[in-house]
Amino acid sequence: MTSALDLLVAALLVAGAFFTFTAALGLVRLPDLYTRMHAASKVGTAGSGLLLLAAGLHAQDGAVVARVLVGLGFLVLGAPVAAHLIARAARRTGFEPE
Repeated sequence: MTSALDLLVAALLVAGAFFTFTAALGLVRLPDLYTRMHAASKVGTAGSGLLLLAAGLHAQDGAVVARVLVGLGFLVLGAPVAAHLIARAARRTGFEPE
């Protein structure tokens, strides 16, 4: 018998896999650095965060959930900063958007 927690974890896994796949597809299909960077930072962060959250909920341990939340915080704070620095470096080197 599946519990509500198992269904929630499964839904988070499917949603995280979808977002991660969409980010990977965006990296391959989008035309220039700026749009690819947007796909990798926004959608990739959402997908990775959902997958991390699903793993933490599946563990059903307070210490693991705490580590997941700290990791999620670093992910949410770090990805936009990295994307901004990449865009800034590209712009300064003369790479213009299409």
